[in-house]
Amino acid sequence: MRNFAYLIGDNETGECLIVDPAYAAGELVDALEADGLRLTGVLATHHHPDHVGGEMMGFTLPGLTQLLDRVEVPVHVNEHEVTWVSRVTGIAESSLTGHGNGDIVSVGSIDIELLHTPGHTPGSQCFLLDGRLVAGDTLFLEGCGRTDFPGGDTDEMFRSLQNLAALSGDPTVYPGHAYSAAPSAPLSAVRSENYVYRPRSLDQWRAMMGG
Repeated sequence: MRNFAYLIGDNETGECLIVDPAYAAGELVDALEADGLRLTGVLATHHHPDHVGGEMMGFTLPGLTQLLDRVEVPVHVNEHEVTWVSRVTGIAESSLTGHGNGDIVSVGSIDIELLHTPGHTPGSQCFLLDGRLVAGDTLFLEGCGRTDFPGGDTDEMFRSLQNLAALSGDPTVYPGHAYSAAPSAPLSAVRSENYVYRPRSLDQWRAMMGG
């Protein structure tokens, strides 16, 4: 699947968050602790097993359950994704923290804005911080997340992509998968080169997507 997981930490306070620890959760915790940090929470972009853990294609990814067995920390998901994440991982809904668009989660002195970007799933979210956009499966450097899985919505994806394109400051995009040669790129470059930004209207988008 060539997934990306991300560590967001504040070296001054020693706090750190993990984004999408579906694979090698223990090794991710080992890595941040080796840097003198301590895990204080998890950010989940969406409920698919390759991002939070669960059953997928005949395999079981320990993901969040393995991580929470080691360190009990808050798991931040979009409010529309709480039930989905619970079903996929087996984690009780009461152990998940649901958020709305624009909510802020802080790690040390770093404020992370949670952006609700439905389309790939009903509660997909991206994370905006310090000139960086952790985009999950909403926006890749080349392409975007599929909308033909349960809960996917082509029209919502168009609106979410347009909202991301309008972000100020030209943040660097960090996608959820290594589907391109480069691991990251400025949003301005993604807008210019990614085919998902060729359609200028919802009708053009539907025609391109076959909807």
